[in-house]
Amino acid sequence: MTDKQSSNAYWQANVRIIWICLAIWALVSYGFAIILRPLLSAIKIGGTDLGFWFAQQGSILVFIALIFFYAARMNRLDRDHGVDE
Repeated sequence: MTDKQSSNAYWQANVRIIWICLAIWALVSYGFAIILRPLLSAIKIGGTDLGFWFAQQGSILVFIALIFFYAARMNRLDRDHGVDE
């Protein structure tokens, strides 16, 4: 594999990881917290409904988890492509 092909494969994998993270973030932030909130209001968690929980805390916790997921995946991708530190 040439350097250009390797570079293209690396960036395609990087962009794929970014799109996965953005899709999860959008689903949780907009889907669960806003669009699906009326459906989730019947489920109670911690004294409040699940839709409210996602809007106030869940989306933040998922965002933090996505940061760690992205860092771990990028470290593995860097190792696989020989560009790690």
